[in-house]
Amino acid sequence: MNDDARTDGGTASATDSGASAGPLAEVDGYRVLLYLGLLGILAFFMIPIESGLVTSFKTSSGVTGSLPFAPPTGSTFTLEKWRTAFDALGRGLINSALYAIPATVISALLGSFAAYGLTQSDWKQRYKAPVLALFVAGIFIPYQAVLVPLSQFWSMIPLQDALGFLWALGINNDYTGIFELIVTHVAYGLPICTVLFRSYYKNMSEEMIEAARLDGASIRRIYRRIVLPLSGPMFAVVLIYQFTQIWNDLLFTLVLVQTESSAAAPIVLILAGLGTSLEGQDFALRMAGAFIAALPTLAVYIAFGEEFAEGVAT
Repeated sequence: MNDDARTDGGTASATDSGASAGPLAEVDGYRVLLYLGLLGILAFFMIPIESGLVTSFKTSSGVTGSLPFAPPTGSTFTLEKWRTAFDALGRGLINSALYAIPATVISALLGSFAAYGLTQSDWKQRYKAPVLALFVAGIFIPYQAVLVPLSQFWSMIPLQDALGFLWALGINNDYTGIFELIVTHVAYGLPICTVLFRSYYKNMSEEMIEAARLDGASIRRIYRRIVLPLSGPMFAVVLIYQFTQIWNDLLFTLVLVQTESSAAAPIVLILAGLGTSLEGQDFALRMAGAFIAALPTLAVYIAFGEEFAEGVAT
């Protein structure tokens, strides 16, 4: 009888153990498949980056004599491509910063002003709606559609004459293109900045704004003391987005600066011809240049990454 009891107990114990192991095994299998899928997606996106990075450290013979994703070894390893790329792109980095930073900051501030007016001002809704519709329509205008009007517009503006005091200081008059790029990117980026800030301000506490009004605060004071300090996360979103768009833009630079030999040539314009010659493409040099050109946008994202995540979440 005791043997039967022991047998029954062992059977029950084994049954309970199997029952408890079943769900665990199922969960573990699901997690394994999930992690394998995530690793596959990660590899899919990282292999091109890894291939470009290792290629930038290879000699020309190393590029042609090895697989793209294989790291350089021995005599095929070199830093010369990075030195050459940095020497070629140095002035482009400065020129791009000269228009990308002001254009990003100005478009973000103007977008915040416009969005505040569209959400917290005393305008009637029938006036706000058409203005908002114009901003939304501006987002969907492709760059290609404005290239000819843009070129004609700046050809009619005597900007070189207006900036004559700068040329008198010894600054190359090619930098007229920098001013044109600032104004162009501000105008083109204003619609998306306004719409992004408007969506953020629509979710802002109306009770807080109303309490400030009851205390006698003007619309400018409310913006300066309440709205602007609370806009940090959305400013991070807009700054990262705008800076990336402006820094990587090639079409407007081709129209307004035109040639990489210009003293005001931005980095994307110089990068387009880097490593290109009659003998062919220097892929290692082009990869090194591409990574150098990407560093400022990466730095901006790292600097505002936490605020960016908060702004996107709201």
